[in-house]
Amino acid sequence: MFLLRIFSFGDSLADTGNFIRSGALAFPVISKLPYGQTFFHHSTGRCSDGRLVIDFIAEAYGLPLLPPYMEHSKGQNFSSGVNFAIAGATALDAKFFHDRNLGSLLWTNKSLTDQLNWFKELKSSLCTTKKDCDEYFRKSLFVMGEIGGNDYNYPLLVGRGVKEVRALVPLVVDAIAMATSMLIEEGAREIVVPGNLPIGCSAVFLTIYQTPNKSAYDPTNGCLKAFNGFSKYHNNQLKIALENLRTKYPHAKIIYADYYGAAHRFFHSPLQYGFESGTLTACCGGGGPYNFNITARCGHIGSKACSNPSTFANWDGIHLTEASYRHIAMSLLNGTHTSPPMRTPYTLVALGDAAIEM
Repeated sequence: MFLLRIFSFGDSLADTGNFIRSGALAFPVISKLPYGQTFFHHSTGRCSDGRLVIDFIAEAYGLPLLPPYMEHSKGQNFSSGVNFAIAGATALDAKFFHDRNLGSLLWTNKSLTDQLNWFKELKSSLCTTKKDCDEYFRKSLFVMGEIGGNDYNYPLLVGRGVKEVRALVPLVVDAIAMATSMLIEEGAREIVVPGNLPIGCSAVFLTIYQTPNKSAYDPTNGCLKAFNGFSKYHNNQLKIALENLRTKYPHAKIIYADYYGAAHRFFHSPLQYGFESGTLTACCGGGGPYNFNITARCGHIGSKACSNPSTFANWDGIHLTEASYRHIAMSLLNGTHTSPPMRTPYTLVALGDAAIEM
């Protein structure tokens, strides 16, 4: 069955321009170069030097890159899908963080709930009867994130600690599961739910939680063991929740996307994936052991971007490069890190040096 459209939800790992159109001012540097320099040659609001996982998925199915939902006021055509993801978004509502004195850290007050509401508002213009909606969404792919990472990032960035933040996992996983359930109730039949990346390999955490204690680091890749262990805990809980949803909705195809496993390969073997400049040091930053400086982040005064981002896995210390996202997307599309596999793409699309036979 041909795939005609994609609906994307999530945070900065999937945002194709909603954040810079939302009026949010927390991180305005993503609205200008060097963000977007590699593929687009100008900023698009993506938190990378180029394309994201969702872009490569769209290309693989022969679809246009997803327009951000915030362009709806301009009469944007959403016939091939739409992207609701917004940088800084959380799975839990913003009030949760404001109540815990973390509200000042939020890039945006828009959460997964807001994105689901946007979808429901748009749905009425896409189909009217249940029969029409079932047929419409039967030929659609839903991608739920990545989402949830920011729910942990905000408290971790102010030193709350892995043990304390671990208590949030059941709440975050439940929010993702409820959102997935809601989309299925609304008509979704194929939905991809990604897990979290190995955050112990992120330059921001390697910088903030740097320690002389060598036992804190994985000797095979230099990542922080406790943080990667946390990511694996979240992902395991999410997989359990998805298995419960599969029992409840046997007619739907609920796919777990193993972002952790897909990324861990190149953190473990950088040269094998073309990352001659390494995986832990940011391409764009303001210095320091991992080229991440909180006072001179990528795009700010005192920072600069490397000349060849494709040799780096890490873009700005928080997000990955287009080259990294390409490797992750490839492993999802070919079924290596999706369970069950996604539907087979039906065209031949070159993704860098590799190609997928659809």
